[in-house]
Amino acid sequence: MLLGAHVPTTGGLHKAIEFGEKLGCESIQIFTRSPRQWTGKALSDKEIEKFREAWKNSKIKEVIGHDSYLTNLASPAAETAKKSILSFIDQLERCQALGIRYLVSHLGSHLGSGEEAGLKRFAENMSEAVSKAKAPDVIVLLETTAGQGTNLGYRFEQIRMVLDLLEPKGRYAVCYDTCHTYAAGYDITTPEGYEKVWKEFDEIIGLDLLKAIHINDSKYKAGTRKDRHEHIGKGVMGLETFRRLVNDPRFAELPGVLETPDTLAAFEENLRVLRSLIETR
Repeated sequence: MLLGAHVPTTGGLHKAIEFGEKLGCESIQIFTRSPRQWTGKALSDKEIEKFREAWKNSKIKEVIGHDSYLTNLASPAAETAKKSILSFIDQLERCQALGIRYLVSHLGSHLGSGEEAGLKRFAENMSEAVSKAKAPDVIVLLETTAGQGTNLGYRFEQIRMVLDLLEPKGRYAVCYDTCHTYAAGYDITTPEGYEKVWKEFDEIIGLDLLKAIHINDSKYKAGTRKDRHEHIGKGVMGLETFRRLVNDPRFAELPGVLETPDTLAAFEENLRVLRSLIETR
């Protein structure tokens, strides 16, 4: 697995590569602009060049973009949906300019309007954003969620429904979050549970559509639907869960990105723990 972390971009986007290099990352995840604002300053040619040059000269094999916190493409509020579409178009085009091929997005929240209605609205608005964006090489990764509140995407069937509705075809895949999916009730902490969950994922979604994994321990037990990340081995999922994951040959070439409580020192320790679990063959 290409292990890495969600790194900061303090000092410029190209600095993310530097942070990733210091941690020995093979993959990193970034926000291409502030995740707490609807819009951001347009990327200059110089910024794009510095990022691409830094990445080219590094050992990092994959950079993943992550959607902003404000985006809710499932919102029943017309104004929020419109802002979300425009914001997502901007982020897609930023990824295209930077050479980033994956942009992770949650399915949003239905805010009381009902899950089916929310899923259909998400698919419609996401399809509009991807169709309008000048970003032909960027794949949207739908992230599994914990199902907290009215959040969508906590069942594999919901993701399958959305994938079937989304247009244009071939522009979407999946990011599996270990904490979120565990909290949603998919318990991979035993050998039997691990195989059962991945078999179900393959049957409903398809392992061929799995393109990235967020590696996070959980503060809460399976089925609580509480989204609270914890450091690897410090939560309730257990080190053996992550040992199985990082040694699973099916995921050997996938980026596995930490989103644990995020200081660089904490990421360094979490990566050390994950690397210590890798079995040499």
